[in-house]
Amino acid sequence: MGKKIAIAVPKGGVGKTTTAVNLAAALAIAEKKTLLIDFDPSGACSVSLGFENEVLRGDIFQVISFIKHIDSVIHKTELPTLDFIPCSINSGEIEERINRLTRNIYLFENILNQYALEQYDYIIIDCPPYLKGLTTVALTAADSVLVPIRAGQFSISALKKMYNHILWVRENLNKRLSVEGILLTMFEPNTKAWGLTKKVLFENFGDDILHTVIPKSTTITEAEFYGKPTMLFDVKSSGSVAYLQLASELMNKGLLLEH
Repeated sequence: MGKKIAIAVPKGGVGKTTTAVNLAAALAIAEKKTLLIDFDPSGACSVSLGFENEVLRGDIFQVISFIKHIDSVIHKTELPTLDFIPCSINSGEIEERINRLTRNIYLFENILNQYALEQYDYIIIDCPPYLKGLTTVALTAADSVLVPIRAGQFSISALKKMYNHILWVRENLNKRLSVEGILLTMFEPNTKAWGLTKKVLFENFGDDILHTVIPKSTTITEAEFYGKPTMLFDVKSSGSVAYLQLASELMNKGLLLEH
């Protein structure tokens, strides 16, 4: 099975789902067989990939509820090397049942290990914007965590909470879990807010900050309206170039670790 990267941070509005979708697409464009799993009950990955609820054949929660086999809920995308497992919680009753299921911390990991997913080079997991429950279950199954962050004190506070939780998961549930990196999103280099944020970040988390930054880009937002990864909307846009660069950085990082 390929490398499993969870995209997680306990804060909304930082580009988490945008990063999950566009990183997965960029890896696929680099000819890496990639599986994107939406683990966020909001189901935003489906919207970003242009899937309407009525065309979905099933989702990840039907898999962990043992209603459907994982193979039957894998959806093909516009990119031949990118597959997708959606999430479509549409009632409070289902969400409560999922909360009960996820008390079994190792459930998701066991399912991923049980089924033949060896064809994938990367499995990207989009987590909800909170730490308990689904995110902890995802981190228990993952090899690493990619943490997107935008400018602001609230984002830094969320990052500190994320690191404390990663440490707890590593000590209690998943010893192999590592930090893939901190990704600066919606980046505006000449603003005071970003200047202050970068100063704090480099003082406290300097070794984990990725070289690639994702710029603030209207093209990324437009692409989501059209249900496409940004590279399939405008490959020359600054957002597309940045996510392709991010995929390259992570792939090269993996090669360096292997040698």
